[in-house]
Amino acid sequence: MSALPDVPPDTTTDHPDPWSTTGSAPGLLWYLTEPTRTAVGLGQFAASRSLLRAAPSGDGHTVLVLPGLGATDASTVMLRRFLTGLGYDVHGWGLGLNIGPSVAVVRGMRDLLRELAVGGKVSIVGWSLGGIFARELAREHPGMVRQVITLGSPYAMTDLRQTRVNPVYRLLARFYVSGADLPPPEHTRPPFPVPSTSVYSKSDGIVAWRTCVSAPGPRWENVAVVSSHLGYGYNAAVLWVVADRLSQRPNRRRPFTPPPGMARMFPAA
Repeated sequence: MSALPDVPPDTTTDHPDPWSTTGSAPGLLWYLTEPTRTAVGLGQFAASRSLLRAAPSGDGHTVLVLPGLGATDASTVMLRRFLTGLGYDVHGWGLGLNIGPSVAVVRGMRDLLRELAVGGKVSIVGWSLGGIFARELAREHPGMVRQVITLGSPYAMTDLRQTRVNPVYRLLARFYVSGADLPPPEHTRPPFPVPSTSVYSKSDGIVAWRTCVSAPGPRWENVAVVSSHLGYGYNAAVLWVVADRLSQRPNRRRPFTPPPGMARMFPAA
């Protein structure tokens, strides 16, 4: 599995526009306001629960949810409970703290996917680094994966300076599998083998949003929301997208369309 490598110290400076995401990493103000915006988002989630009751129900297929760097299954509890309530067979990854592509993590994810896929193809929802793992699992085992949904996952990164957590990667790199590296550039790889939805936010304060999207196609799409990076897992718009995409029949997928009354929650790309 491709993974994230050690990199030299980040010597770049912030883009002159502090709210810009066009530089090597999100603007400084987006980054510094992540905790505040995440707290606000949690309050908005509580107020949106009645709205989410109208989300499409599931067909019972298996869904695997992968957490982001430095997170555990505890970070995805709300998302997993929501999907369980819709009727899916939902699983966390059960591998403890996500420290990156360590031997235990890489082997554990592969084994877990094989175990879960015994009963049919598995949909994988990955948050941040978890989404990068999800896409690599799908490339390795497309016959086991029904679809992949990524939440603020910088799978199109070409340089770790496009995220504000690269010092963490440097700190943890000694635990990573031998030969760990960034996945090859998306445009150089074969077409992604399963349907995919990339959920991203232009106000993401951790990763540059352009690294979270790829060229759309018949089975691949990008959906913009308004969210902090740390808030994807309980953002009402994000949860609606995940529910809507999981409810699609494998051979009869339609492009995502915001439901009536929710269009303002999905800004233009």
